[in-house]
Amino acid sequence: MSAGSGLRHPDVIVVGAGIVGAACAHELALQGANVLVLDRAGIGGGVTAAGMGHVVVMDDTPAEFALSSWSRRLWLDLAPRLDARQAFVRCGTVWVAADDEEYDLAAERRDALMRQGIACEMLDARQLRDAEPFLRDGLRGGMIVPDDAVVYAPSAAAWLLGNVSDMGASSGHGSIACRTGAQVARLTGEGVMLADGEQLRAGAVLLANGLQATELLPDLPMQAKKGHLLITDRYPGTIRHQILELGYIKSAHNTTGTSVAFNVQPRPTGQLLIGSSRQFDSVDPAIEPAILARMLRRASEYLPQLATLNAIRAWTGCRPATSDGLPLIGPADGAQTVPLWLATGHEGLGVTTALGTAKLIAAQMTGAQADVAIDATPFLPSRFGDTRSVQGVSEGVAHV
Repeated sequence: MSAGSGLRHPDVIVVGAGIVGAACAHELALQGANVLVLDRAGIGGGVTAAGMGHVVVMDDTPAEFALSSWSRRLWLDLAPRLDARQAFVRCGTVWVAADDEEYDLAAERRDALMRQGIACEMLDARQLRDAEPFLRDGLRGGMIVPDDAVVYAPSAAAWLLGNVSDMGASSGHGSIACRTGAQVARLTGEGVMLADGEQLRAGAVLLANGLQATELLPDLPMQAKKGHLLITDRYPGTIRHQILELGYIKSAHNTTGTSVAFNVQPRPTGQLLIGSSRQFDSVDPAIEPAILARMLRRASEYLPQLATLNAIRAWTGCRPATSDGLPLIGPADGAQTVPLWLATGHEGLGVTTALGTAKLIAAQMTGAQADVAIDATPFLPSRFGDTRSVQGVSEGVAHV
């Protein structure tokens, strides 16, 4: 990668240098494409920088499970190549059951995950206390998924953009160039136009810029889910796993209103990253004290010691959410001549599913399906209406 430079006639322009855009650019370059990545801010910014970086298997729907479990496997395969800056830690996830009803639901979920080959096991109250001693008394137990992980996503995005030649693709590698401070103002018949009037041509354009994709395609079926996070000072050993309440799953899939759920992560620095909230009535990035206080009260109900810890920073971000909870991965409908593609709408699973998304989009764009382990159909943008066929747009990048 050559930051600040660009290719004169790239095979693909990727708009967005967050974790999804970086992963897509990385995979396309492995397939031989010359890729130009554009971002109006910096690498790994936006919602990538605002999130927790939890690499987790979720199974609300079969499609969500397929993409998240495959992508987690890809992350685990990639992890040995990463370094300390990416802070990849296989810490596991503990899902906490507050009562018998939640414990029974956790057991059902454990059974379903195990049938799909996912390692997990139940914890009774004593085992939960042994796993996380600072959780409050009286919790019924929980479930642990030991292969879940956390990663520092902004640094991972930079790594993906900067490391192609050592990944061992069977055919010749392409290249990645990245231009930051390059805001795309509109799509054109041959590529994109930047806000300063510069026009860039390409064989194809991929929008991987989260909610900002709606600025270029206003009719995309996405909305913002604003969330708050808070990080503490260093308290090594306070928690050992990513810990969530089982009610988090319901909270994550709400389609209206404001909700909070207990979600706390141990960082390699010894800090605690505390979430989470979701709200639909605001895209204002300002911290809302009432929402933050509600989120922290909920977290303290599970981890009482939180009330005594020193918080050093809070922030917000807006997750790009589709109406059916699945991302948009595939060809987009559009009037421009150059093929247009989407990799957005991942809501809170952008980090988890970035690597799988990249393989799905690269396979569609190049026709090389060998590395694809799941069906792309549930994620195609065409599920929301008519769009150009994969065959029709693939011709624009047949040389990749």
